[in-house]
Amino acid sequence: MLALCATLTISLAQAADPIERRICVFDLAGNVGPVMTAMKDWQTAALQWGLKAKLVAYTNEAIAAEDLKAGVCDASLITGLRARKFNKYVGTVDAIGAMPTMEHMKVLLQVLADPRSAKPMSHGDYEVIGLAPAGAAYIFVNDRAIDSLAKAAGKKMAVLEFDETQAIMVAQAGATPVSSDITNFSTKFNNGVVDMIAAPLVVYEVLELYKGLSPDGGIIDYPLLQLSIQLVANKARFPERIAQQSREYFYNNLDRVIEQLQREAATVNDKWWVQIPDSDKQEYELMMQEGRTQLQQRGFYDADMLALQKRIRCKLDPTRAECT
Repeated sequence: MLALCATLTISLAQAADPIERRICVFDLAGNVGPVMTAMKDWQTAALQWGLKAKLVAYTNEAIAAEDLKAGVCDASLITGLRARKFNKYVGTVDAIGAMPTMEHMKVLLQVLADPRSAKPMSHGDYEVIGLAPAGAAYIFVNDRAIDSLAKAAGKKMAVLEFDETQAIMVAQAGATPVSSDITNFSTKFNNGVVDMIAAPLVVYEVLELYKGLSPDGGIIDYPLLQLSIQLVANKARFPERIAQQSREYFYNNLDRVIEQLQREAATVNDKWWVQIPDSDKQEYELMMQEGRTQLQQRGFYDADMLALQKRIRCKLDPTRAECT
């Protein structure tokens, strides 16, 4: 009887006039970009939940985030790096080295889409109502001889000014962090102002990173972290039922997102890849493990999320040194 009443309540809510909300979407390519295209499918699905979403494209992520704070946007789709300011737990999904592969990321996203994970998705006035991968971030160098931490010493690397963790990690590697933002970090690389950047393959074409790689650069074939995009909402503007349906929609469409990321990665010319020895990879992994601990202690990363990510790493590879 209780189940029947609950079903009727949901049905009546969905049959009523949909609530109208403004969703701001960060997409470097604007209204015709791949992120906006994917969100239009979400928009169609949302009507079935009783949500009429007005999508507004933003090519400047900082403004999309600020407009969420100001109440101009009821929700904003932004990178996980910037979303950390709204929810440290979910923002730690993008912690350096925490999710070595997309396989790890898929397990984590499945856990976070489960209704039992709803509580930590909310913090203060905001709630993460959607989460998707944006691909692994790799180091792009303008000289392929920069293929180790030792050789990175003294080189200039662009870091995003709003994410202090990047400057900390770059400085620890002996390189010089150069404060930048999403609108100009690629230009600095392409024009030779900096020697290195970290970026996902999905932006290789749209930001013309092949210009910065030419003629002697390369992409270090070792992912630093798995990036995410997160739909951060003003919690008061969305019923919890709709928030959970949105999170489940994002996870249920994960394979489509991964296929798109793979298509974008395929545009990268194989000649740019720089292979590094396993010994260097072990050095990177140790540095990132120590970095995560330090950044958690300094308040940048959430300890509970780091613990969840470690459990996933050990589940997929029990032989890892940290798991014994």
